[in-house]
Amino acid sequence: MTGHPIPETVASLMPRAKAELTELVAFQSVADPAVYPKSECEAAAAWVARALRAEGFEDVALLDTPDGTQSVYGFLPGPAGAPTVLLYAHYDVQPPLDESAWLSPPFELTERDGRWFGRGTADCKGGFIMHLLALRALKADGGVPVSVKVIVEGSEEQGTGGLERYAEAHPGLLAADTIVIGDTGNFRVGLPTVTSTLRGMTMLRVQLDTLEGNLHSGQFGGAAPDALAAMIQLLASLRAEDGSTTVDGLTADTEWDGLQYPEQEFRKDAKVLDGVGLIGTGTVADRIWARPAVTVIGIDCPAVVGATPSVQASARAQISLRVPPGHNADEATKLLTAHLLAHAPWGAKVFVEQVGQGQPFRADIASPAYTAMADAMRIAYPGQEMQSSGMGGSIPLCNTLAELYPDAEILLIGLSEPEAQIHAVNESVSPEELERLSVTEALFLRNYAASKAV
Repeated sequence: MTGHPIPETVASLMPRAKAELTELVAFQSVADPAVYPKSECEAAAAWVARALRAEGFEDVALLDTPDGTQSVYGFLPGPAGAPTVLLYAHYDVQPPLDESAWLSPPFELTERDGRWFGRGTADCKGGFIMHLLALRALKADGGVPVSVKVIVEGSEEQGTGGLERYAEAHPGLLAADTIVIGDTGNFRVGLPTVTSTLRGMTMLRVQLDTLEGNLHSGQFGGAAPDALAAMIQLLASLRAEDGSTTVDGLTADTEWDGLQYPEQEFRKDAKVLDGVGLIGTGTVADRIWARPAVTVIGIDCPAVVGATPSVQASARAQISLRVPPGHNADEATKLLTAHLLAHAPWGAKVFVEQVGQGQPFRADIASPAYTAMADAMRIAYPGQEMQSSGMGGSIPLCNTLAELYPDAEILLIGLSEPEAQIHAVNESVSPEELERLSVTEALFLRNYAASKAV
């Protein structure tokens, strides 16, 4: 990427970007006060607000959203008559999981093997740095040609809907001609990709109660109904023998007709152990982008260390159901709830609580903004054409924005390619991808402004 002022400027800014991302990663901004203090998220939000003010943003505000978290907003006015572009990222992160499995501290940015490791480097603190780099490059090369709104969410990973509810209550705040969601990623490093679909999700907690209290397994085991065994049987009912998701009434046979994901590449990206088969049927793209997928993400049960010989009186699990485009998350929630109630064995008492939900999303990749993005990617990724893929993850805000602003074009790009291992231990970002995507975004904003001026 030489011979063009935007790429050269972004390249010169990368040391500063690394220093800033190091500062931002250091905040333990998990939006769950049961895991990390709320003050960590508040400190991260304040850092983002200071960064926006330093770039000349006006009306910078910490928005207190209904779920008890803060999102950060700012506005940078452009030339008279210029279109408005909303840039999105989130500063909250997933918990680091088993910190002992990290090769370097999760909240300490560490360079290794040409990548920057740390929780949030790719998802999605790096996305905010990407926005800053793009805007700085434009300012150094004649100015930002559009009006820019930035919104940096504080609870995206929790799925608690704070920013969605706030946006619905303040419908003019995030209005824009086009929206760039910086929270997805390329299909793989070096292959420029826009994300055309997102699966939605519903998150449920289910509790089974069978006894008034735990019992001695020698005295009562064999006849007393074991709540943990009941939970295992109930959760097993959510999958067929081949691992396919089987929720009563929820169809799971849609086929993906776009960019395919070769099975061997997927096995490598997912680090599937030798000899272990993939689950489900159809192509890999069918399974991860076009079909519902249930995952048991947590079970409350006695730990092996310290366990006593007891029949368990109660068990609890948390279940995530990813919902592809073509399905409604509200309906999927009802079907999953009904399934859990119907399949609990032995008359176990069942209590189901919904703790999160987001609708699936499908972008219009034939819109003019995508042409501007494709042109930008050709320069940022010489010799490569823009690809379109799905993404199995969820960004609930996308559907809220689409409903609030039906005429806005929504584009999804970002740093979360497979090697990034987002949500897992040893999350990392490729600094080369950060550089190229920052160039992409800067050139896109310039292209988009020019297309609107014609």
